[in-house]
This record gives sequence, structure tokens and C-alpha cells, in this order.
Amino acid sequence: MASFVFIAIILFSLVVAFSAMRGHNTSDLKEYLVASRQFGGPLLFFLAVGEIYSIGTMIGFPGGIYAKGPTYGIWFLGYILLGYPLGYFLNPLIWRAGQLYNALTLPDLFKGHFNSRALELTVTITAIIFMIPWGQLQFTGLIVALHGLGWNLNPLALSLIAAVLAFAYIAASGIRAPAMVSIIKDILLVLALVATGVAAASAGGLSHIFQAASQHVHSQMNPTEERFSMSTIFFQSLGFYLFPFAIPNLFTARSEQTIRKAQIFMPLYMLMYPFLVVAAYFSLGQNLHLASPNQAFMAAAVALLPHWLLGMVAAGAALSGLVVLAGISLAMGPLISRNLLGHLPETRQRSGAQIAIVIYLALSIFFTLVTPSLMLTLVNTAYFGITQFFPGVIAILFLRRINPYAIIAGILVADVMAIAMVVGKVNLDGWNIGFVCLIVNIVIVAVGSLISRRVESPVPVIYARLSGALQKG
Repeated sequence: MASFVFIAIILFSLVVAFSAMRGHNTSDLKEYLVASRQFGGPLLFFLAVGEIYSIGTMIGFPGGIYAKGPTYGIWFLGYILLGYPLGYFLNPLIWRAGQLYNALTLPDLFKGHFNSRALELTVTITAIIFMIPWGQLQFTGLIVALHGLGWNLNPLALSLIAAVLAFAYIAASGIRAPAMVSIIKDILLVLALVATGVAAASAGGLSHIFQAASQHVHSQMNPTEERFSMSTIFFQSLGFYLFPFAIPNLFTARSEQTIRKAQIFMPLYMLMYPFLVVAAYFSLGQNLHLASPNQAFMAAAVALLPHWLLGMVAAGAALSGLVVLAGISLAMGPLISRNLLGHLPETRQRSGAQIAIVIYLALSIFFTLVTPSLMLTLVNTAYFGITQFFPGVIAILFLRRINPYAIIAGILVADVMAIAMVVGKVNLDGWNIGFVCLIVNIVIVAVGSLISRRVESPVPVIYARLSGALQKG
């Protein structure tokens, strides 16, 4: 029964995805990637939230609680909460920059503002490298969700099924497919989390669940954990909206005001986290001896829910991963066909993007199978590189006389430092590696711009004004 419900929901989502192309010319690159910049508030809301509350929320967060205790989850909640107000003020300006420079990708912003091919390539290559862990995150969660259904297939087979579905969502309809499927996904996600959390609380009572779990984890932070949590919250909130798939989502909006309205309601989704904590604590208290901490949420669902509801929960988890995987793929394609291979004519960029998407999905599957990790570790790894774009974005929006070569140096030095410290297992006494690298990045950009020759100063986006046609656009 669970498998029947799951398959029915997935098939319905495919119908919705393919119907999203109706009435739209998806052969046009701007339509395919950013829906001709015509999304209103509700559709932008579901698209943006769909990318934020992914399978990393549903599977990864309870897994982190199960493995490391409640203190490990504080940063996960904190950086999202801090990211929202930052997004309210910064995202409308990023949208304005997209209009000014006719940008479809994050590297387009850097190229358009600084007129630097070298900077465009630096941002592109960095984005490609650090998006692979985010793809791993989705595949890891999808494998866990499908195993929860009792599909004990080879992980390679499960990953290939997920990749085909993600590619199918975007092959015909572009960005409109993830936006429409996100509506289904969000409804299922909320129902699944509430159902599992309520069932866990009803099974033995909240006090019993927390008391039983307290025997397995500690609930107080030591100074090292405090430093990690605080530095991670601050660091990851700065990169929250800088992912290559998040920026094009902003470009789909009709106006700056559309983005502000959508941002206001996004924190409401944080109400789902108590249900995730209860589910994770239930698995801890039951001492289920999971093969991986990532299985904590699905193990609670399997133990507590009837088969038909389990199928719905698994479908919600799967769509949470597939929507994000489709969004990542849609962003990754033009990064390669448009920004990395800049000589491709626009008429060939869509076909080139689809080839690049297949390659990206294959690489993500490979690293998922070869280097399995705790899902929250993958979240951290992706942010190490993505947040290093923050000084450059701030320069585009607010600052004058910032040397593009200083931005290049800052990104490259920070990325190399982060990778070296991860590989060398360097311990910074709790400080987030990416946070320390970001400080180095900012110093390089500031000093490099001060000591360099006077550079031509593009007008910061905050001072730029759009024409009436663009503002309505």
C-alpha cells in the first residue's frame, strides 16, 4: 500500500511538471531558466521555500539531532532565522542587479557589474565545485526515503531513478516545473512532519520521549560547541541566498516588492521543526540501532504510521529532494553552457545546459556512493565555498572602487584554505572553518582594493534606478 501511494503521488507530480509548459515558449532561454521574470508572490514563495526546506530538513536535521544531540541542531535553526531578515533587505537588490545586467545566473551578475571574464570564471568554477555536496545531500536523502518504503534496491539503482525523475521535471518545462511541483511538495512535507511528530508524541508522551532520549545525548553546550554554533549561524546566514540555484529563483520575480512580500511569510515554515525534534528523539529513545543517523526520521515514520500514510511521508521526502535536485540541475546547466563555455550562442545554451545537467547528476551520484556522509556535514561543506561570494555580492550592491582581481584573490585563497583544512582535519577550537576563511577573504578584498591602482567604479546597484519597463518587467 505504501509503495502504491508513493508511486501515485510521484506520477501526479510528473503530470503537473509537464503541464507547466502549457502556454509558454520554453525554447526561449529566459523563459526556460527564469520564467521570463513573471512569477507573482505565491509562486515565488513556493519556489523559494521549496529550495530552502528540502530533504536536508526532513531527513538531515533529525539525523544530526540523532547523531550529535540537540546542541548540533541549534545552528541549523539559527542560520535560517538570521538568513530571512538578511534576505528581506538584500534579495530585492539582487533582483534589481539581475534586471540591470540581464542576468540569468550568479556569475552573470559579477560579469555584468565588473566586466571581468576572469571573475566570471572564478565564480562559475567555485559554484560548480561546491554544488556537488548539495547534490550529494539530495541523493543521500532520497536513498534513505526509498529504503524507508522497503525498496532495498542497490543505492546506484535508487540514485539513477532519482536522477531520471529530476531531469524529467525540468527537461520540458524549465523552472516552471519545480515551482509547480513545490506546491505539492510543501503540502506533503508539512503533513508528513506533523503526522510523524504527533504520532511519536502520542506513542509515549512527550515527557517520556525526552527523558528516554536524554540518556543518549547531552543537552548543554561546552565552549567549543558554542563557538561552532555561533560562528556557523553567522557564516551560513550570509550565504543562505547565494547558492547558484537560489539566485535564479529571485530572478523569476516580477518586481522587488514581490520578493519582499514572499520573504515576510517564509519564517512560518519554522513551525515544523518541533515535530522533527520529537521524531528524532523518539528514534533515540527507542534505541533503534540505525545503520545511519540519516535514517532517524524515516525509522520513526516506519515504526509509527499506517502503510498508506507512510507512502505519503516517503513521497513528501522524495519530492523535497527531487524539487531541489531539479533546481540545482537547472542552475548547473547554464553555469557550464553559458558561463564556463562563454562562446556558445544563446540558441545552443539550452541543449548545452541539458548535457551539463546529465554530467552533474552523474558526478553527484558518484560522490554519494563513494563518500557517504552525515547530511548536515554536506550542508556545512557546501557553505564553505558558496558563502565566499558574499564580499563580491556586497560590492555589487553597495560599494565603489572594489578591484575585481581582489575579489578573485579573496575567493580563491578562501576556497583553498577551506579545502586544505577539511582534508587536513584542522581543528580551529570550534570555529567554523568557512567563517575563518571568510574573514581572510574580506581582508584580501579590502586591502587589495585599497593598494591597487584606481579602478573604474561601476555604480553600486543600490544607487541604480530601473526604467519603468524594467521595473514592471
